[in-house]
Amino acid sequence: MMTEIVILLPAILLGAYLFHASYSIRSGVYLKALCKKATKEKVVSLTFDDGPDAQYTPLTLDVLKRYQVRATFFCIGRKAEEHPGLVRRIFSEGHTVGNHSYSHSNAFPLFGLKKMVADMKRAEACLERITGEKIRLFRPPFGVTNPVIAKAVRLSGYTVIGWSIRSLDTRGETPEKIVRRIIKQVSPGDVILLHDRMPDSAELLVRLLDYLNEQGYKVIGIDTLFE
Repeated sequence: MMTEIVILLPAILLGAYLFHASYSIRSGVYLKALCKKATKEKVVSLTFDDGPDAQYTPLTLDVLKRYQVRATFFCIGRKAEEHPGLVRRIFSEGHTVGNHSYSHSNAFPLFGLKKMVADMKRAEACLERITGEKIRLFRPPFGVTNPVIAKAVRLSGYTVIGWSIRSLDTRGETPEKIVRRIIKQVSPGDVILLHDRMPDSAELLVRLLDYLNEQGYKVIGIDTLFE
């Protein structure tokens, strides 16, 4: 039995390594993603995935406007087509718009290169039509990376934005619990992942911004954070 374990151990370790490489965008194994700024200055950046959402994105934008905070929204192309006015509002209020794929399909990480690039370019074209600006930032769906995604990113010329704090706000937990999770981890230079499609996104954002303000943090845009 022990011999069998010893023989299987390299394969187990390799499997664990490859899993980590694919499912942790911070691993940097397949592609480089900007996930955290090395700084002592108390600054953080907020990012929102999976929008725009007709019901909840406007509420999130209202909070950001009230607190005079800029954020980055990684928009799904098909949702942007459905709600172009929301994308225009995001952009017009000073926020950065990024590409989060057109389909956001569960199978996106398994797409072949041609299909993946086409999906990314379709979202890019849609977002550029709406904003009138070049879309330069990309965040892969689910934060998954692999060699095909890495090649697609290189061919498309994107800068990939990851995160250093994953709020896990899609679990259906209370805003209080999610904020507690975030504040246990927050430190200068963090990029925080949130979702503007969630029902409690606005309430969560208020609680988080109040905490950051109390602690002397400044919330800045991704472009400012990474210059």
